[in-house]
Amino acid sequence: MIFGYARVSTREQNLNLQTDALKKAGCERIFQEKVSGRSPNRPGLLKLLEQIRPGDTLIAFSVDRLGRTTRELIILLNDFKEKGIAFKSLSEGIFDTSSPMGEAIFQIIAILKAMEVNVLRERTIKGLEAARARGLNGGRPAGSYNKKKASAVVTLYKQKNSINFIEETQNISRSTIYRYLRNEGVVIKGFKKVKNN
Repeated sequence: MIFGYARVSTREQNLNLQTDALKKAGCERIFQEKVSGRSPNRPGLLKLLEQIRPGDTLIAFSVDRLGRTTRELIILLNDFKEKGIAFKSLSEGIFDTSSPMGEAIFQIIAILKAMEVNVLRERTIKGLEAARARGLNGGRPAGSYNKKKASAVVTLYKQKNSINFIEETQNISRSTIYRYLRNEGVVIKGFKKVKNN
């Protein structure tokens, strides 16, 4: 099945340009929403991800309609690839993961982004080491338990989305994801559930 996804940032903007182009491209079902790309809560995209299956194709008017950041987009496209879902962008013709050229360009971008992530991780580690040397403790302060966010994490995890994907779409750390899953009673792959006596 061919799915379409259209998004504009504000309620004043019109979706017609995107939806017309998606229909012309052969989309059988189009998910649309009016929400900022910076918002971690995009219900239209979540509904789409619940319904799309291996062998399906997702078409967006432009790649920036789908992802808030390049890193999020790379993670999302990697997730699609692992599940056997093709992605096409109407504005950027090179983004067609069903074609050899699109796949090659995607792999190059993925390598560059992986290098960027490693550099940022190295800088963070060095920054924390420097802070500890000055007697400061790094890391995030403990936050309150967000039941709504925990519910979203459980839903995405049960739909077999990767931890990286959940981390990016929900804008939370990996440790918080695992904490939410444990607190909600979800059995995490690779972890043994300990019974309380």
